[in-house]
Amino acid sequence: MRPGPAPRLAELAAERASGALLCDAGTVYLADGKVVHAESPLAPGLEVLLITGGRLTADSWREAAGHPAAAGRVGRFLVDSGRLTDAELEICHLGALFDAAWFALGPGSGPRGFQRGAAHWLGPVRPVDPVALEREIRRRGELLDSLWPYPRVDTEPVVLRRPDGHLPPVTRRRRAVLALVDGVRTPVGIARALGRPAFHTLLDVRRLAAAGYVETPRAPRTPMPRAPEPGPAAVDFAEPDAPLLRRLRDALEAHL
Repeated sequence: MRPGPAPRLAELAAERASGALLCDAGTVYLADGKVVHAESPLAPGLEVLLITGGRLTADSWREAAGHPAAAGRVGRFLVDSGRLTDAELEICHLGALFDAAWFALGPGSGPRGFQRGAAHWLGPVRPVDPVALEREIRRRGELLDSLWPYPRVDTEPVVLRRPDGHLPPVTRRRRAVLALVDGVRTPVGIARALGRPAFHTLLDVRRLAAAGYVETPRAPRTPMPRAPEPGPAAVDFAEPDAPLLRRLRDALEAHL
C-alpha cells in the first residue's frame, strides 16, 4: 500500500518549505513549514461556506476575488473592504482548511508531488502547525469509527431506510440532512447543498446510519477462487450486519 501524505508533510515542515503539497484528494499549501490553506474537490470551499451561510452574496464574493488589489491576498481584502471581520474570516478559514485537509491528508489519499514556491490566492490568514493538523485528522478518523465503523457510508449515495416506528428522535441539524437524502447525493453532495463543512456532514450521516435512518452500504462479497477445504465453516466478516448491530445496541441501552 502506498504511504499517505503525512510523512511528506512532516518532511516539508522540517525544511520550513513553502509551496503546494499535491495529494490524490486535494492540495495543502505551506509557508515556512506551516500549513496556510488546504482545498479539496470533496470539501466545500471557503466561498461556498460564506455564500451559502449568508455572510456574503455571490456578487460580493466575485467582486472581491476579482479586484486587482486583492491579487494573492483575497482574505485580507475581504476584511479591509468591510465585507468580513477578522474573526469571521479566521473562523471560516480554519473550518475550510481542516475540512479540506481531512480529505487531502486522510485515508485513501496519497502524495503526488510538491510545487515549491506555489501560493494560494487567499493569502495568509492564520497558519496551522502541521503536527496539530495531523493530530486533528487522526482524531476525526477515530471519531467517525466510534460512531459507526463503516467508511462506505461516507462515499456512497445516501439511501433512506424504511422507518420502523422505533427510531430515536433526531436534531434539527440532522433533519436538514435527511431532507436532502434522495438516493443520489453522497454526504459530500449534501454538505455542498447545505453550505456546511463536509466532515460535519459525514458525522451526521454516520449518526443517522447508526440510528437506523439511512442504509449502511454492504461491502461486495469477494469471490472464492476454489471450494474451501473441509473443516469448520468459514465466517464472512466482509458485510456489516447493520440491523443486528442496531438490535444489540438497543438491547444494551435498554438495560443500562
